[in-house]
Amino acid sequence: MPVFVVFGCGVLFGLGLLISGMTQPAKILNFLDFAAIRIGRWDPTLLVVMAGALAVTFAGYVVAQRRSGPMMATKSFWPTRSDIDMPLVAGAVLFGIGWGLVGLCPGPALVNLVTASPKVFVFVAAMVVGMMLHDRVWTPWSYVRRYGLKRAGDDD
Repeated sequence: MPVFVVFGCGVLFGLGLLISGMTQPAKILNFLDFAAIRIGRWDPTLLVVMAGALAVTFAGYVVAQRRSGPMMATKSFWPTRSDIDMPLVAGAVLFGIGWGLVGLCPGPALVNLVTASPKVFVFVAAMVVGMMLHDRVWTPWSYVRRYGLKRAGDDD
């Protein structure tokens, strides 16, 4: 049952991206082009979509925190860290640079795979390589640095 729920959430998210136009890189790039404000070409659509997403997320968190437990899991996993460290800042900067250069982030890029655009395939391939590099390089180093231990199965 949980696999179907996860799939349904993904489909709902994808539909939301399509309906709001957030799968169109030009919409994102036109939002990020603040110089276009003075000539009237700035597109505030992304701001409206983000505000709506924050409102829905806030309501969801309020409802989830009032429940005695999750509906489809044995326990809730709430964030325990609230500090801002260098990996968080570096990741945000890399994400922002990629988003600003291409107008895509992971969700819309996956939705855009159905367009069979070579540019989207290159973006998704680069994204997958980045994820693999992260898992191979950053994660083991992070475990050793933070906890002085290695993951199960890591070679010495």
